[in-house]
Amino acid sequence: MKFTETKLNGAYVIDIEPIEDERGFFARSWCQHEFVERGLNPNLVQCNISFNLKKGTLRGMHYQVKPHEEAKLVKCTSGAIYDVIVDIRPESATFKEWIAVELSAENHKMLYIPEGFAHGFQTLTDNTEVFYQMSDFYHPESARGIRWDDPIFAIDWSLTESLIISLKDRQYLLFEEI
Repeated sequence: MKFTETKLNGAYVIDIEPIEDERGFFARSWCQHEFVERGLNPNLVQCNISFNLKKGTLRGMHYQVKPHEEAKLVKCTSGAIYDVIVDIRPESATFKEWIAVELSAENHKMLYIPEGFAHGFQTLTDNTEVFYQMSDFYHPESARGIRWDDPIFAIDWSLTESLIISLKDRQYLLFEEI
């Protein structure tokens, strides 16, 4: 695996290194040793799948608070997403900054999201599936969210027409109100 650090401290884009032959390829998508070597959280305790019927579906911005903060490893297994993370760690040099990465079934990229980040994505195709691995279990009492369109972050979302957003995600507060 090839780890490329992003401008947000502790967040990485991970590319697989395929070994190809006439059948296709084989590649490693997870190695605890490689995560430990880079100081990344190697504990994966839960995996989830998000299936999205329509292009333009927006989910986020989600996170969990202490004591159940979670690191995530995200991969798009079908279709494509515009994956967005925001650093919401007050002590971080990149506090309130965001990045977006296109993850797709074709490019095989993954995004490692450390604890203390809000995460969301927008689907770029119909019938998109996203696979998450998390370092902590889901705890409803620790689940939080911030508005996807919060002007303090000014996230440049890929698609702005025909958005499909849940009522819950539409009702999150702005970051300054939390």
